[in-house]
Amino acid sequence: MSGSSKPADNTEIATLNGRDLRVSSPAERWFNWLEQTNIGKWSAIITLLFGIYVRWTVGLNPYSGQNIPPMYGDYEAQRHWMELALHVPINQWYYYDLEWWGLDYPPLTAYVSWICGKIGSIFNPDWFALDVSRGFENEESKLFMRSSVLALEYLIYVPSVFVFVNWWLANESWKKRVTVLFILLQPALILIDHGHFQYNSVMLGLTIWSLNCFFYDYDVLGSISFCLALGFKQMALYFAPSIFAYLLGKCIKNRSQGVFLFVKLSVTVIITFVIMFFPFLNSIEHISQAIIRIFPLQRGLYEDKVANVWCAINSIIKLREMFKIHILTRISLFTTLLAILPSCIHLGLNPDKHRLVYCLANSALAFFMFSFQVHEKSILLPALPITLLILDEPFWSSWFNNVAVFSMFPLLKKDRLILPYFVVCLMWNWMGSFVQQDVKPIVLRYISWVIVILVDVKRNIIISKLCVLQ
Repeated sequence: MSGSSKPADNTEIATLNGRDLRVSSPAERWFNWLEQTNIGKWSAIITLLFGIYVRWTVGLNPYSGQNIPPMYGDYEAQRHWMELALHVPINQWYYYDLEWWGLDYPPLTAYVSWICGKIGSIFNPDWFALDVSRGFENEESKLFMRSSVLALEYLIYVPSVFVFVNWWLANESWKKRVTVLFILLQPALILIDHGHFQYNSVMLGLTIWSLNCFFYDYDVLGSISFCLALGFKQMALYFAPSIFAYLLGKCIKNRSQGVFLFVKLSVTVIITFVIMFFPFLNSIEHISQAIIRIFPLQRGLYEDKVANVWCAINSIIKLREMFKIHILTRISLFTTLLAILPSCIHLGLNPDKHRLVYCLANSALAFFMFSFQVHEKSILLPALPITLLILDEPFWSSWFNNVAVFSMFPLLKKDRLILPYFVVCLMWNWMGSFVQQDVKPIVLRYISWVIVILVDVKRNIIISKLCVLQ
């Protein structure tokens, strides 16, 4: 990573472009080898291909609700929304048979589902036949659905990561390669989107695109991108206070053009949401139904086993039995605001681009810990900015990612994704060795050693079996 006059044990010093680099992890040794063999210019393409390989391998495993009637799972929900968008009039999307995976995401999700459904119907219209295709499962439709997640991720999320890293590490080309690798191989997102089955990478990618626009001072485009993230999944609200604080602070700091910028951003946000919700603006009833479906307060404080404050407290004090929903809503709102205000006020008074990413992490984590109607998969939101800081905060970023993916273990176990869970997590930790060995507490160093030993033992077993076969 950085030069040193006296290298630590078990590290190598590689010379690249006339400077010394500490090579302390398998990922860094890999990129160093690419440079030494004169194929370093292909490192980005190799990283992209390896990312596809990992995602596709995880996608070979079961998905949410596979062969589990009557309701199946999130895979069926996503497939059903494609069916819904194709055959049901647009102003009825938020009304149609709500008992069977009724649409409860903002309109952009349905628009994307319509596009995917149109493309899928070219191959086989039976996959999305209205009502009769419920619970439809075969290898061909699974191939299409898995491919749609991969295609959307590589169209939206992956390019946004490259642009982000290029700005964040503008003068450190060596670090860019490692950072991109670790962000793209983040275990939690891969296991949820390509294992469990969802399209979270679209919303997260649009959020990163908004950051990229803010970094290059394209604030209007950044506002549009973040509105699109909100229009795809309402959970992007976890980031909204930080985005608002940054833009408001920028307007206040810019005394000459601040008012004009504020008006321009306000009009941009309004127009963007009007366009997305336009089909539902023909009556109060339609827009009200859409909002009720997008924010279903009646579902309760949290769902399943969520690693947040309310789920932990509920194991001792039964909050959901003691208080009515409207009381719990107010309590969660108050505690969430209390948790996000310090960092948002600080960012608003000092609208710095680097500080924005840290504030996003605090805001998203506060929402996950204290807000209303939290899912275990919502941990992906705070995991995004924290993962983007993988080289700035190597210990905390890597440790949080391990805790985040572990918090979803009950869900992954239910989906029969235990094997990919361990493989992807072990690979990510081993390849990075937590990025910088000199910042690791001794317990994490032991964990890294155990991972390396397990990999070596497995390799020796495979070699032994091959020798016996020969």
